[in-house]
Amino acid sequence: MKLLLAEDEKDLAKGLKAILEHNKYIVDVVHDGEDALYYAQTEHYDCLILDVMMPKKSGFEVLFQLRKEG
Repeated sequence: MKLLLAEDEKDLAKGLKAILEHNKYIVDVVHDGEDALYYAQTEHYDCLILDVMMPKKSGFEVLFQLRKEG
């Protein structure tokens, strides 16, 4: 299962990625909402894990944009 993890706190993102990879997930990590939106639009992910408060775009803004695009 391929996941996109969007988290601006780099230490937290690193820890979460390690835990997820230990459990056999494939994880891409981004640190702001604009990158999260770009990755979600250009790659296939089974699940997105979005921080609510991130630079450039919030997790909610990313989700709303993706849902709007269908």
